Amino acid sequence: MTDLKILGEKAVQAKYALASLSETQKNQALLCAARALLENSGRILAENEKDMDAGQKNGMPKSLLDRLSLNVSRIEAMAEGLRQIAALPDPVGEILETFTRPNGLVIRKQRVPIGVIGIIYESRPNVTADAFGLCFKAGNAVILKGGSDAIHSNLAIEAVLRDALISCGITPDAISLIKDSDRSVTREFMRMNGYVDLLIPRGGAGLIRTVVENATVPVIETGTGNCHIFVDESADPDMAVNIILNAKTQRIGVCNACESLVIHSKVRQKLLPALKKALDEKNVQVRADERIREVIGGCQPATQEDYATEYLDYILSMKTVDSLEEAIAHINRYNTGHSDAILTNDRENAERFLAGVDAACVYVNASTRFTDGFEFGFGAEIGISTQKLHARGPMGLRELTSYKYTIRGNGQIRE
Repeated sequence: MTDLKILGEKAVQAKYALASLSETQKNQALLCAARALLENSGRILAENEKDMDAGQKNGMPKSLLDRLSLNVSRIEAMAEGLRQIAALPDPVGEILETFTRPNGLVIRKQRVPIGVIGIIYESRPNVTADAFGLCFKAGNAVILKGGSDAIHSNLAIEAVLRDALISCGITPDAISLIKDSDRSVTREFMRMNGYVDLLIPRGGAGLIRTVVENATVPVIETGTGNCHIFVDESADPDMAVNIILNAKTQRIGVCNACESLVIHSKVRQKLLPALKKALDEKNVQVRADERIREVIGGCQPATQEDYATEYLDYILSMKTVDSLEEAIAHINRYNTGHSDAILTNDRENAERFLAGVDAACVYVNASTRFTDGFEFGFGAEIGISTQKLHARGPMGLRELTSYKYTIRGNGQIRE
């Protein structure tokens, strides 16, 4: 069984060493790690094939197999993510505020690393590299707990990254992977106060709920995405079909895919026949209310559970509303605080939707698939925070820092 205390002690020592690295040192190590991923792509893909074979034998759903799968282009994307992170400004040491008190004390508020970040994730071996890159550039050590279904892939990536760090004269304990898949080890990891400063779960609703309910380490909730698109009565039907099709089918097993469509009753006749045809071509199953089923056939009745479900599959729920207010109320009831969009040509309705929908990312006339660290220009992301404390939305470098105050005096004492 993994000795988490030893792993934690090494990570704590690493965080102090990383905090003193210069931006140049960190960038050189990230570029070295990117090259190492490409040079060892054959080794990584061979290990990933073991995980894929096991997943297929165990009946893993297609959406999860897609998340698990690696290929040359995805490894290239992982390497590009590290290169992009190297090119980003280093947030550590940034002065956020400086002010002088009447007694002459000069107080500065500046960014510092959080320390040791723990990440628990499922079926996404690319997270191993992404998490390392972001945590490392922000001066943090990271302890990773991936799913057992991706263990061979994760071990291969971790080994490549640790070797790259050693070649740069940097402690390899900047990244550690928990190899034991026993659930008791995961529970112990969630309670490593004194070693882990922040825990981030990346995965489905079940994983996130388990971590939130059992962790004693501070947690940032990420990932669950019951994302909605509202088609307003003024929306352009052709644009709407293109955006909905992209948001739903461009990649189904991701948290920013559209899962639920809300349609104004006055646009049903113009939109639904063409939309149903496009969805049928992608083999998307529609679950809809009665008013939508009156216009298009081949749909299953939608339930309240459907409206609350993140399918991660070729399934889309549809709901008819008679007003913008009703659409906003429906979305706020069933969404997960991730990403929601309005398709409209009415500027006032767009602004009311932006103000009224409670989500980390709210769009006008664009696909929800853009909720992503790469697309926002953050480089690789650590996840999409769906909570409101500390970080919200795509979590890039700045979201992986804290701050401290430094105070300079010349002999002041408090009376």
